Amino acid sequence: MPEVSVDGGEIYYETHGAGSPVLLVPGLGGVGGYWAPNLPAFAARHRTVVHDHRGTGRSSRARIRYSVDQMTRDLVAVMDDLGIEKAHLVGHSTGGAMGQTLAATHPERLASLVIYASWTKADPFFRRVFEARRALLLHAGTTAYIRSTAVFLYPDWWINQNIGLLEEREGALAPGFPPAEIVASRIDAIVDFDRTADLPKIRVPTLVICAEDDILTPPYFSAELARLIPDAELVLLERGGHCASETNAAAFDAAVLDFIARQDAPGVSRARRA
Repeated sequence: MPEVSVDGGEIYYETHGAGSPVLLVPGLGGVGGYWAPNLPAFAARHRTVVHDHRGTGRSSRARIRYSVDQMTRDLVAVMDDLGIEKAHLVGHSTGGAMGQTLAATHPERLASLVIYASWTKADPFFRRVFEARRALLLHAGTTAYIRSTAVFLYPDWWINQNIGLLEEREGALAPGFPPAEIVASRIDAIVDFDRTADLPKIRVPTLVICAEDDILTPPYFSAELARLIPDAELVLLERGGHCASETNAAAFDAAVLDFIARQDAPGVSRARRA
């Protein structure tokens, strides 16, 4: 299994396909398998990299104080291990926060940035949502946390149409779920995240994409990101919830792959940075 050692831990990653490199970066759950519905479309055109965040999946279950900066350093270590100097980054939710961080701190490592269902900084709504999820995890337990997660991630119609699949996934997830203290620390990390002051300085070509019915990171966050990042494009999908890359995969893949293709076209990225 490919792994890279960084800061005393091991980060698991996979590569699929060939072409210009694309990093598909998952959200708070942290597991690269989140992108399974999208891998065929992306790997058909690109060298596509997925990884498990530290503390999740097949990466080290480190009991540290987590931060988005630390998560981003782990991602850069994966790039370095693969010899990838520059890549397109598609970041979901927490992955979008990591994308903001990389664009602000190491813009030379990005060919383009897609910020998907993410946020700028925690506002009162965001804080209350994650306070509730954290309390549920610590006081009601892992099973209650896992079962409630779908309510935040998926629209009602998708849950009703896919309840068998959802329950199967939840059953498979529970035995290997990270310790509660790790998940709680990762929640603290995203509540503390704030790169708002850096957003107007970002010069990496950027697409911001979100579903209009996302209740976890509502579209006003995406509108704010697109307003603050110079020349950013904004795409609002009609439906799909927080996980529109799965629930509305065809529309998501088409929008993101078209954006990346335009950045790969000769001269486009140079023009954007001029």
